[in-house]
Amino acid sequence: MDFEWLIDYLGESETMAFGGLVLGFMFGIFAQRSQFCLRAAVLEFYQGKLGPKVAIWLLTFAAAVLGTQTLLSMGELDISDSRMLASYGSLSGAVIGGVLFGSGMVLARGCGARLLVLAATGNLRALFSGLLFATAAQATLRGAFAPARDKVAGSWLLHDDGGLEALSYLGLGEYAGFYIGLICAAVAIAIGVRSKLKAWGWIGAIGLGSLVVGGWWFTYHMSYQAFEPTQVESMTFTGPSADTLMYFLTPGGAPMDFDVGLVPGVFLGSLLAAILSGTFKLQGFKDGRSMVRYIVGAVFMGVGGMLAGGCAVGAGLTGGSAFSITAWIALASMWAGAGITYFSLDRRAEHAEQALVDAQAAGKLDTDTTAVNERSEKEAVVS
Repeated sequence: MDFEWLIDYLGESETMAFGGLVLGFMFGIFAQRSQFCLRAAVLEFYQGKLGPKVAIWLLTFAAAVLGTQTLLSMGELDISDSRMLASYGSLSGAVIGGVLFGSGMVLARGCGARLLVLAATGNLRALFSGLLFATAAQATLRGAFAPARDKVAGSWLLHDDGGLEALSYLGLGEYAGFYIGLICAAVAIAIGVRSKLKAWGWIGAIGLGSLVVGGWWFTYHMSYQAFEPTQVESMTFTGPSADTLMYFLTPGGAPMDFDVGLVPGVFLGSLLAAILSGTFKLQGFKDGRSMVRYIVGAVFMGVGGMLAGGCAVGAGLTGGSAFSITAWIALASMWAGAGITYFSLDRRAEHAEQALVDAQAAGKLDTDTTAVNERSEKEAVVS
């Protein structure tokens, strides 16, 4: 597609930012209405369920993979020069960062993208955690944590000359990625039908996956139409959150580009969806103890996302659709880190609370509504 008219009107960097803003705006709408969240899907899975949350995440993943691999096979897209496929592949960063990120998203009750979406609906916990997530990411990228990040990420490298695409690395056929996407789609549809997934779940999941494809497609076309070198990329939120924070806090702190348009776009899209659906509601922290949990989780995600080379969306959807080796390892590590944290902390609390409720129901204890209300409040936090 020809974007030269828009480049002439806005300028190259402004066109990139505008593209990120538009795609982010649509992402925010779909994510808010479908309640897309990797954390929710992971916890549902570890609870022994295959329900709507798993269906939404897997359908989004399938749509991203199918769309990306279809464009690649048609010659309409080339992502071989993208950062995820053409740069150093840090296995140590993917594993350690993925575990940290997975743990953090359980503690903060949402990944970076989900916190951004929730913040726009009036969730002040998510707003605070999202800002801290961006700050920790910036500190890991260019600040106090950068030397430690370099040391950890450089301890186990897969390649230093490219070749990070998993299908080629494993010697699989040209259409293997497409077939993998089809299998994921079939499983997601089966789970969605069985769990009676609502309309917005189907629409939002397919829309979100398609927007990942749209990000690849837009930045690819801009890469050869713009005069200045332009990175081929798609949706991710760790680096962009840090860049957006610096863009607004420090004049000249970050260039105007796709990432800087993406984050405000998601916020605005989610805000509009929340207002139109009547789900906008101000919410704050319950107490100091819960605040500590969010702080630790946000820092874990900011550091982990930078180490892993992407967040739940960046590694899980964008990197996954490109079949980046490190992205797939990071995604698996996120699931592992989330599971470890859930079984170590939340699962025990759930068992204790359920035992209390059962004892009260049996008349063995005086009714203590405080614990029950806390449990209900916890379950009401949409992740």
